[in-house]
Amino acid sequence: MNKTLIIFRHELLVTIRRKSFILITLAAPLLMLLGYGIYQAVQNWYHPSEPETAKIGYVDEAGGFDEYTDLGANLVAYPEEEAARQSLLSGEIGEYFVIPRDYVQTGRIIRYTTKRELEPPPETVENIKAFLISNLIGDTTAPDILERAKTPILLSSVRLDDAGEPMKGQNPFVQFFMPYVLALLLIFSIFFASGYLLQSISEEKDNRLMEVLLSSVSARQLLVGKVLGLGAAGLFQILVWVVSLWVLVDVGLTRIPSLTDASLPPGLVILAVIYYVLGYLLFAVIMAVLGSMGTTAREAQSWSSIVVMTAVLPTFFLNLIVENPDHIVAILFTFIPTTASVTAMMRLPTEGIPAWQLALSLSFLVAAIAFCMWAGAKIFRASLLIYGKRPNLRQIVRYVREA
Repeated sequence: MNKTLIIFRHELLVTIRRKSFILITLAAPLLMLLGYGIYQAVQNWYHPSEPETAKIGYVDEAGGFDEYTDLGANLVAYPEEEAARQSLLSGEIGEYFVIPRDYVQTGRIIRYTTKRELEPPPETVENIKAFLISNLIGDTTAPDILERAKTPILLSSVRLDDAGEPMKGQNPFVQFFMPYVLALLLIFSIFFASGYLLQSISEEKDNRLMEVLLSSVSARQLLVGKVLGLGAAGLFQILVWVVSLWVLVDVGLTRIPSLTDASLPPGLVILAVIYYVLGYLLFAVIMAVLGSMGTTAREAQSWSSIVVMTAVLPTFFLNLIVENPDHIVAILFTFIPTTASVTAMMRLPTEGIPAWQLALSLSFLVAAIAFCMWAGAKIFRASLLIYGKRPNLRQIVRYVREA
């Protein structure tokens, strides 16, 4: 046990002193701080000048559209289209539109401009729409009804629970942005830590340092010490990231309108740590075994890409999982050990995971870790001293049975 602790301490100290580990750990909080600073600078220090009122020409072939020409833009009437075209080409107006004779029946408006654009600017569309509505019903409608007709709807949606009460936590940040951020933080942290483990074992096997280590410690002590040491470093890393996100959300509550109702519940942080630890243990053992089986460090890293793909698979279904957390795909990913951690981070901020699914997901993760530790230790011990060739499937099965 003392030898395991020595390996644990060595791996932890070596990892947290790596320049790459320090830079990656500090990168997320610094980027969050930078983003918040840019937002505050734009809000508090940048004062754009008053935009010049746009001049838009129009040709009224239908007749009757001759009032309300100063609604957000200065609309200039032209008797015929040729005059409007010449004004556009000379720069007197920025654009013009034609109201055809059959406009009341068809609603068709033809707009002309010299600018390259994918679609008309929203401001232009709103100005033209307000002008048309005002002239169509302005004389027969009260002013307040006219204003409402220009903006007939300001829609907000409220989701009700089974008891008919409004559900909490409906802030878009909580529902859509936070699951994505937590999933990415979890993926990065797990694979940076387990990637260091794979790299360490592959390099020690390549330079024959593994032979010296195995003369002093058992393969199981070496595996457990390395997994726990790098796991502790990864746990420290994700705690720095989660605390930074927590502080940012709390600070932004009164400064950023979109975060008004956002929060990072303590229970979510605790579950994030639990899923991180279990997810890391699972992938760390798999990475360690791959590192011991590869003939070179490069070959072992190429194998690890397959493992990485299984973990990031839930991110391809991000919208489905976030918008429908009870979908069968989300539930299945929650139960599969290699996708459980990332999927849980997507589902928890939205409306949580039912207790029975949470218990089953964690149970499957623990069982998968126990099996991988048992089988992985045997493969790890048998593969470490094999050089120049990698074991095939039949040999791996024999290692598990006999080692």
